[in-house]
Amino acid sequence: MIKSIKTSEANRGIVADLTNKLGMGPENIIARIAFAYSISLGRKLDLSHMRDSKGKEYSSKVLFGEYQELYLAIICQHYEINIMNFDIPRYVKMHIDDGLELISEIISSNPNLPVFDFVLDLVEPGLALLVNSQ
Repeated sequence: MIKSIKTSEANRGIVADLTNKLGMGPENIIARIAFAYSISLGRKLDLSHMRDSKGKEYSSKVLFGEYQELYLAIICQHYEINIMNFDIPRYVKMHIDDGLELISEIISSNPNLPVFDFVLDLVEPGLALLVNSQ
């Protein structure tokens, strides 16, 4: 399984900035939301465009909590790959980086947007579509 995931160096600052702006407590919360938002868009990211891994590091326990199997199942279902595929950690990393960048753009454009409104309005409907399309 996954031991740890590192964001890109550019996203290290975004993690801290979003965590502070949104007042969400530990930095792993924004990483989880970023992952969910990126996946909810339904896009399949290309591994050849993976960014560096010089940013914030999350152990799998911190990042996923007790739900690692669920996160990995989401990746497997989304990419139609087997749980033994060695690219799974790379897909997780790419979706966290992608989601962080997208959320940062949204928050910059809407500085007063409450995080719960963001999750309810933007993430939840996309995840519902993914679940219902499978």
